[in-house]
Amino acid sequence: MQRVRFGVIGVGGMGVAHATLIQRIEETELTAVCSASAERTQQVAQQFGVPGFTDHRQLLGSGLVDAVLIATPHPLHAEIAECAFKHGVHVLCEKPLAVSISEGRRMVESARQHGCLLGAMLQMRTERHYRIARQAVEEGIVGNLLRAHTIATWCRNEAYYRSAAWRGTWAGEGGGVLMNQAPHHLDIFCWLAGMPCRVNAQVRTRYHQIEVEDEAFALLEYPNGAHGYLYVNVNEVPPTRYFEIVGEGGKVVVDGERVSVMRVVPPIPRYMQEAQDMWELPTAQPVVLDAPEAITGHEAVIRNFARVLLGTERRLIAPGEEALWSLELANAIILSAKRGKPVSLPLDGEEYDSLLAELRSTSHTKPVAQEIRRTDPNIARAIRMEQSVQE
Repeated sequence: MQRVRFGVIGVGGMGVAHATLIQRIEETELTAVCSASAERTQQVAQQFGVPGFTDHRQLLGSGLVDAVLIATPHPLHAEIAECAFKHGVHVLCEKPLAVSISEGRRMVESARQHGCLLGAMLQMRTERHYRIARQAVEEGIVGNLLRAHTIATWCRNEAYYRSAAWRGTWAGEGGGVLMNQAPHHLDIFCWLAGMPCRVNAQVRTRYHQIEVEDEAFALLEYPNGAHGYLYVNVNEVPPTRYFEIVGEGGKVVVDGERVSVMRVVPPIPRYMQEAQDMWELPTAQPVVLDAPEAITGHEAVIRNFARVLLGTERRLIAPGEEALWSLELANAIILSAKRGKPVSLPLDGEEYDSLLAELRSTSHTKPVAQEIRRTDPNIARAIRMEQSVQE
């Protein structure tokens, strides 16, 4: 069977996890790794038995790879991806796709111009409860949007932000919770509810000695007059994962991994006009939907990417064009909050670039006694489960 030769650029905790999966997936072969650290490159190259590089340009020009998975700090994503496309190498990129919507748009256009595939590691789309929610939207059960809201929280302490010089800085991350933890949830929000046309937001740094936000909340307006609310932080225990979308025809609630779908009979517009009794209410009927058993998580995204390249599947789980949604929303929230005004979408990329340049101009790299390359234990546990299922 033909296999896709993959290189991994950026071999911290997540990069090593991805490399492990690539070695195990039937359609992929790990053929190179890259880190800016010579010591780290040697260590990981020996671990996986593949050539190692300290310069991504050398890896991309080596002829050893058909595709790369980029798992570096996010400010490096765009530069590496565009270099890959110039070498005819396909790109699967960790979230967020880039730091700014301008960079993201350039990545998408560069991939198109060079005839390359660009995908994003937005693996939450593969989870059963979100696939059911998506099915309810696609089948028209929800109907015309009335409102949507999401709450997603994590807990990160100072030790987490001290683990690497780039963490918690405008120069190193280009944002806080919105750019690091929240992209998956922003993606699900946009995937199910669509893109808003106006954002009015606030961001705060409440508990951490960092430059970037540890809390963000936004009011959203949609082209049809619907409204949305979004709240994220890294300051809570236990974590919350909640999504709700309400339309004229029904309602979907995802609470953790539990999902409920309700159909409103008759739909709201018809009920409003046809009800004869002033206290008569429409019926909320539970709808049972099911998503077929399937591989989920990071493995599903990597396997799908390889299969699209090999021609055995037609569509990426998360194409680069769709990864722009969550990036644009994150940028819009930051721009609205920092400028103290509502902003319209599509976002003015130049205006956001100007703000980001201001924030980076006063950004400072933190001294770090020892860099810790260890991913979130929950993510590591999930990846181990993916591996055990495959075995």
